[in-house]
Amino acid sequence: MRRWFGIEPDAEPLIPWHGAVMPGYSGGNEVQLLRGGDALFPAQEAAIARAHREVWLATYIFHHDEAGASLVAQLRAAAARGVRVRVVVDGFGSKASLIWLREQLAGSGVALAVFRPIDRWWRWLQPGQLRRLHQKLCVVDGELAFVGGINIIGDRMDLNHGATESPRLDFAVALRGPIVQPVEQSARAVWTRAWLGRDFGEELLALVRSREPLSRLRGLLGRLRMPRGSRRRGPREELAPVCAAFVLRDNLRQRRMIERAYIDAIRSARERVDLITPYFYPGRSFRKALRDAARRGVRVRLLLQGKVDYQLAAMAAHALYADLLGHGVQLFEYLPAYLHAKVAVVDDAWATVGSSNIDPLSLLLNLEANVIVRDAEFAHALAAEFELALADSQQVEASDGTGLRGVLKRALVAWLAYVYLRVAGATGRY
Repeated sequence: MRRWFGIEPDAEPLIPWHGAVMPGYSGGNEVQLLRGGDALFPAQEAAIARAHREVWLATYIFHHDEAGASLVAQLRAAAARGVRVRVVVDGFGSKASLIWLREQLAGSGVALAVFRPIDRWWRWLQPGQLRRLHQKLCVVDGELAFVGGINIIGDRMDLNHGATESPRLDFAVALRGPIVQPVEQSARAVWTRAWLGRDFGEELLALVRSREPLSRLRGLLGRLRMPRGSRRRGPREELAPVCAAFVLRDNLRQRRMIERAYIDAIRSARERVDLITPYFYPGRSFRKALRDAARRGVRVRLLLQGKVDYQLAAMAAHALYADLLGHGVQLFEYLPAYLHAKVAVVDDAWATVGSSNIDPLSLLLNLEANVIVRDAEFAHALAAEFELALADSQQVEASDGTGLRGVLKRALVAWLAYVYLRVAGATGRY
């Protein structure tokens, strides 16, 4: 029987640190790696153009540029031919485009929901406003899904810095097979939650007037429920290729699933850990897993942003450089363009692509979604993309974080992270 990262598929969890919920794997999937919006948007629009039943779309940013306008046209066309189209966007990430988006979709039959809107100043005073919808999901007819880190915005457009010469580095995956079902359930749940936030009174009124209120209530609760993971650490039996799992971070039952999946893979690594993320400030357990892997001879390489978009985020990552370098972790900074990819490869048979950064916002607050793939061919394809990006990067050889200045810098970053998390309502150690 095959061992998954040193763990027998039928073994009980050995590490108490693990929570009750772990990735639920399925076999018989098709997974295609897509680099950037240049690859994702045509595939996504072609799928929507063929849709005959329904389309679910969830995204953090839906921008009013050429990429956004082209997708809007496909969504409108699908709704016009009778396809049920549901779109949910984050109220902060898409704030600059909401008026345009509402105008474009008005009267089209496309139902637009806004997750935690901040169209009034007092919205910021509402609980949970710092917890944003950061997922990027699209599901067509329950048969084809797209998951990743790519927002609906052109690869050569940045919200804060305008047009860029080179495309940002980012990835998504196209999915077919059993894994599509939990992706659709997640998109449906987040859209329903956002929609109820807008029309909750109408839904309650319909519930009260219904001839079968209990049945209607069960249906409503079913739409609100996120897909669950597994209570076991690995598949119970060997699964057919491609073996993959859809993993979430939400604020209900799966608060640390993505973080735990990462740490479990890193702890079990034997040869390599290659990780790309633009925002990097992991918690203690994550940092320890990286250091321990490097200490036992695993090649650990982190590709972080070299072209900085948010100074505070860069300062947080730099505060960890000295410690990681001192333990043998190799650090690189991507230089050609803004970095937005959130991917990793561990050894030759574990890889992940998704929306989750390795920082407190993604690991403790935001709604995130990743796909984990246990397949050598896919891992090799993603590893090849990692090497291409590494060729355009600069290795960090040393850091000034060992002296008093470095200690003070780390203390400041840790304090800011602590305050932010407490204001956002996060509890426990990080």
